Amino acid sequence: MMKRTTYYVISIIFLSLSYCRAQDIKNFNELVSAVKDGREVRVVIEYGKCKLVADSVEIKSPEAVGGMSLSTFEYFPAGVVKNPKGFLTSSETVLINHKKYGYVYNYVKIKIYENNEVEIIARYLKPSDLTSVMDETFYGEINNASNNKAVKLFLVK
Repeated sequence: MMKRTTYYVISIIFLSLSYCRAQDIKNFNELVSAVKDGREVRVVIEYGKCKLVADSVEIKSPEAVGGMSLSTFEYFPAGVVKNPKGFLTSSETVLINHKKYGYVYNYVKIKIYENNEVEIIARYLKPSDLTSVMDETFYGEINNASNNKAVKLFLVK
């Protein structure tokens, strides 16, 4: 009887852990379907795997990781706003204290295209007048669990 109870408890633990795990979103179509259904989506970006352009010059990306929820978004199918490719876009702004710039708004905008390419704009803005003191654009791709790309999307359960 003790053996069966132990097995039962261990089974419940494993089932609950697998249920709580976030589900990978592997492409643009899965992403659009998820947000249209009102599902919660998180994005995690490995910046070191992106191409970085700052001041119109490509430079080495930092080995940093960032993330955000796509709780507020807009989806534009191809041609809706004279756009050749469909895309989904979201942004977030948070106040941070940066070692070099002091208190700044950290503005991040992500644009995910129907061909699974991703553009991430990162800016630091002065709170007093919203002047940009840092402006970087990263280019990456959706990670489909087999291509080792920079942008991982998760459906939160």
